[in-house]
Amino acid sequence: MIVTTTETVAGKTVRQTLGVVRGNTIRARHLGKDIKAAFRHMIGGEITEYTKLMAESREQALDRMVNGAEEMGANAVVGLRFATSTLMGGAAELLAYGTAVVLE
Repeated sequence: MIVTTTETVAGKTVRQTLGVVRGNTIRARHLGKDIKAAFRHMIGGEITEYTKLMAESREQALDRMVNGAEEMGANAVVGLRFATSTLMGGAAELLAYGTAVVLE
């Protein structure tokens, strides 16, 4: 499966556009990690607990998007984008979306 942020893939032709495909996840913060993050916030530096949480969220959303594209019969996703939104204090959604296509 080719996944790209561009609208085209070099050397390939889009034979069929299948439509929008997306994958998302909603994650909540963990109290133990929040305590560590609060200390790190006071002294400065990267908050690695949140960095890891967001990286895992991106991968899960991306995997779900790719699975959706495969179910549609796609062999590529073009125009990949990520979006986030806060749902409530301590919980956020991460969305991966793009266009499922069949490349020659």
